Amino acid sequence: MTKPIIPAEMLPDLAHPGFSISRRGLAVGAAASFLPLNAFAQTPGATPSAAPSAADSAIVVDRARTDPIPVAIPPLVGGDGDAGRLGRDIAGVITNNLSRCGLFRAIDPKGFIGGPEGEVPNFNNWKGIGAQALVTGRVEQAGGGKIRVEFRLWDVLQGAQIQGTAYTTDLANWRRTAHIISDVIYERLLGEKGYFDTRVVYIGSTGPRDRRVRRLAIMDQDGENNRFLTDGTWLAHSPRFHPTRDEIAFMSYANSRPRIYLFDLSSGRQTPLGDFGGITLSPRFAPDGNSLLLSQTTQNGNADIYRVDLGSRRASRLTNSGSIDVSPCFSPDGSQIVFNSDRGGDQQLYLMGADGGGARRISFGSGRYATPVWSPRGDLIAFTRINGGTFSIGVMRPDGSGERILSESFYVEGPTFAPNGRVIMFWRETPARDNKGSGFSARLVSIDITGFNERQIATPTDGSEPAWGPLL
Repeated sequence: MTKPIIPAEMLPDLAHPGFSISRRGLAVGAAASFLPLNAFAQTPGATPSAAPSAADSAIVVDRARTDPIPVAIPPLVGGDGDAGRLGRDIAGVITNNLSRCGLFRAIDPKGFIGGPEGEVPNFNNWKGIGAQALVTGRVEQAGGGKIRVEFRLWDVLQGAQIQGTAYTTDLANWRRTAHIISDVIYERLLGEKGYFDTRVVYIGSTGPRDRRVRRLAIMDQDGENNRFLTDGTWLAHSPRFHPTRDEIAFMSYANSRPRIYLFDLSSGRQTPLGDFGGITLSPRFAPDGNSLLLSQTTQNGNADIYRVDLGSRRASRLTNSGSIDVSPCFSPDGSQIVFNSDRGGDQQLYLMGADGGGARRISFGSGRYATPVWSPRGDLIAFTRINGGTFSIGVMRPDGSGERILSESFYVEGPTFAPNGRVIMFWRETPARDNKGSGFSARLVSIDITGFNERQIATPTDGSEPAWGPLL
């Protein structure tokens, strides 16, 4: 496990004082390290300008969606050798992060005027090429296999420093440092938390469609640092991150007994959540991490939702409707649960209290609904909709109003929110050209909650069932 970054120090402010269930397909279709970093420890006397307020942030983000913020990101100064290479690489990761989110426009370095600058930039040079924000910094060897990465964020138009922070960390942490810097820039310029210093767990699949090898995999949100957590001996499905521990819940067919397992990312140890009888599927942690929701099949082909206390491993039944109740997900405050059920005769979305009471239907559009997931902000529920053979990814408010379709195609499924609620990831499959599966593929895709900036996420194999982890 990579060592944590040492908490950062604030640099002096030089320029400014101030996401079809069926009884036949239930088992599959419905199933279908670092420590926290305190990056803002402030040096006495440093008073960086405030980030935009919550009231202003929606305006800022809306404007950035149609007119991305032009930002200049020259290589961090590092001289010759490893430090120089790292300066270029860190700037490259920052550039890619900001550009991919669709809210920033990285200015082509070919237009940069002059070379490395001193402590305070020549703002006229950057105004001349249209930059509104500028990122500068340096990388130095700190001894003992460590590096010190310093960066500053500047408001070019005002000629003022917005942020100045330094990080001392192991050399192996350079990429994560770039993600952390990207998050700081995102928050300071847009007024809401970033999501770059995060990971995504998903199912990596290989082989013919009738003999797929499905492995649990994890990667950084940009597709880098991909590694497989299981060897594919047993099928894996529906992974979910624990909100506060380095742990994943997922469904495994180990020993031909489909049930929920917990995977410790630090040790690689896999342990069954419990032996509850039947098939257990659709795991989802509570916001406080002390319990977990799951669905358990019954002998007559139904499925009920249970809440399992992770300390005692005691399960409490929440639904008993004589139907298929699956894919439960807590609201961010833990007071409500959204799930999908065929209790009304068709597959729709329902809300109920955390104790299982007061279930009410919230989806009333055309078609069937599945795989609901609550936004971390609490304002939206994302879902998969199946209507006339077309699959869609959409969002609605928790009361069912304001339904919007973000993306649709031959097959899309399984939305998951970034921890700031701004971006959704899901997976898309293409149809096979023949019964051997030629031409088939499954890829992870991200999209802004407004439906713009749809992008494919590169994975070394086919990818499906993504789950976005919390900020590291």
